[in-house]
Amino acid sequence: MKKPQLLFWFIIAATIFSIVIDLPKINNINFQFFLKSFIGERELSFRKGLDLEGGTSITLLANMDNIAKDQKDAAINSAKTVIERRVNLFGVSEPVVQTAMVGNEHRIIVEIPGVTDVNQAISLIGTTAKLEFRDVSNALASPSAFIIYETTKSTGLTGADLESAQASFDQSTGQPVVLFSVNSSSQDKFFEATTKLVGKQMAICLDQQCFSAPTVQQAIRDNGQITGGFTTEQARELATQLNAGALPVSLSVLEQKTIGPTLGEESLTKSFFAGFLGLITIIIFMSVLYGRLGILASFALLLYTLFMLAIFKISTLTPYGITLTLSGIAGFILSIGMAVDANILIFERMKEEQRLGKRKEVVLELGFARAWTSIRDSNVSTLITSLILYQFGTGIIRGFALVLAIGVLVSMFSAIVVTRTFLRMVYR
Repeated sequence: MKKPQLLFWFIIAATIFSIVIDLPKINNINFQFFLKSFIGERELSFRKGLDLEGGTSITLLANMDNIAKDQKDAAINSAKTVIERRVNLFGVSEPVVQTAMVGNEHRIIVEIPGVTDVNQAISLIGTTAKLEFRDVSNALASPSAFIIYETTKSTGLTGADLESAQASFDQSTGQPVVLFSVNSSSQDKFFEATTKLVGKQMAICLDQQCFSAPTVQQAIRDNGQITGGFTTEQARELATQLNAGALPVSLSVLEQKTIGPTLGEESLTKSFFAGFLGLITIIIFMSVLYGRLGILASFALLLYTLFMLAIFKISTLTPYGITLTLSGIAGFILSIGMAVDANILIFERMKEEQRLGKRKEVVLELGFARAWTSIRDSNVSTLITSLILYQFGTGIIRGFALVLAIGVLVSMFSAIVVTRTFLRMVYR
C-alpha cells in the first residue's frame, strides 16, 4: 500500500511543479519566482527555431581553389567553427551552422533565428577569421579564459604564419597536446618573437577573443607543441581553431532568405491547434472505448503533456536546450499517439485476464506485466530509430528525433507509472 501512495504523491508534486513551470506571465506576475535562487533573473520560456521565430538563412559557398586537396575538409570545418563562434558571441539563441557538399562545391548553411536583417547577418559571418598570437606580459597573470584582448599587445604573429595544427599526445607523459608547424617564410619571424617570450605567456586570440594562453618554454622556429592540461576534446578544438587562422577560406553568399516572425507565429498557432484537437479526439476515443479506464488514461495523457512542456522550458537553462521547430512539434504530437498506444495494449491484456474470471487486482497487475514486453520492444525500436536520425540527420531532422525520443521516454513513464498508480489507488 505504501508504494502506490508514495508514487501517487510524487506524481501530484511533479504535476504541480509542471503547471507552475508551464504557466505564462499573467499581468506581469511570474509564477516561477520560487526558482529565482536557481535560475537568477533568467525567464523560463520556449526556445523557438528559425521556422517559428523568424530569422535569416544564408548558404555560403567556400572557395577551395587555393586549398590542398587533403586539407579541404579541415578548412571547411575550421570555417564552420569560426562562424559558430561569431554567431554565439553575437548572442543569437540556438543558431544552426552546418556544412554540406553539393557536387564538388563545399557549402556552409547558417540559420540565425531572430535576426531578420540579411546585411547584418552577412557582415556578422562573412569576413575572414583573424588569428593572433599576443604578448600577455602587461596583463595580470590569470587563466586564459579571463585574459582580455585589450590588455595584451601584438607580437606580429598571426594565423597566416602557421602551416597546420593537429591534436596529438606527448610521448613522455601521454597527455593530449597540440602540435603545429610554421610556414617556411615565417620561421625567422616566429623564432625572434618567441625568443622574447620564453618563460612568459603567449595568448592565442581569434577575432579578438583569447581562448588559450600557454607559457613559451623555448624559442620556436619551424614547429612547436602546446601543452596545458588539455582533455582530448579540448586539444582537438584548439587545433581546429588554430587551423581556422592557418587555413582561411574565402566565402561568398550563394543564397539568402528571410523568414518573418508573423509566418512563424501563424505556423506555431496552427501546430498547437492541431495538437490540441488530436489530444481531445484521443481523450474522447479512450473514454468511449474503455469507460473509466479510458478516463484515467486520458488524465495520465494530460499529465504527460504538462511534463513534456515543462521539460521544453527547463531545458533552455542548459547549453543543449530543446529548440521548438515545426518538425519538433510533429515529434511531440506523434509521441502523444505512442503514449495512448501503450495504454491500449495494457487495457486489452486486462480484458483478456478479466474474461478468465480473475479478480480486479490480479487483472491489473497481470495486464501491466504481460503488456510490458510489447511496450518495451516497440519503444526501444523507436528510440534506436531516433538515435540514428539524430546522429546522421541535419538540423530539422535532429530536432524531430530529439523531441520524439524524449516523448517516448516520458510516455513510457506516463503509461507504466502514472496510469498504473492511479488504477491501483482506485482498485484498492
